[in-house]
Amino acid sequence: MSGTPCEEHGDDGTALPAALGLGLLAFGGWLLTTARPWQKPGTPLTLGLGWTVSGALLLAGLGLLTRCVRTVHGAPEAAHEPADG
Repeated sequence: MSGTPCEEHGDDGTALPAALGLGLLAFGGWLLTTARPWQKPGTPLTLGLGWTVSGALLLAGLGLLTRCVRTVHGAPEAAHEPADG
């Protein structure tokens, strides 16, 4: 971690997608825990739908967070590298 304030780093536009990714992860986990398909017998359609929605939310949230981490901690842009002459 760096000791410099966020204002000095500039705005890279990852705050909103990261927050959305965390929200999707939280909601998908909550939905999976609340539905508890392993404790409630139900129709295969209901169980499959619950697992599908929870899994999709969890994967979408993980994808958003992964993209944000790669943006923030990835390699520097090509514009900052010196040009070969």
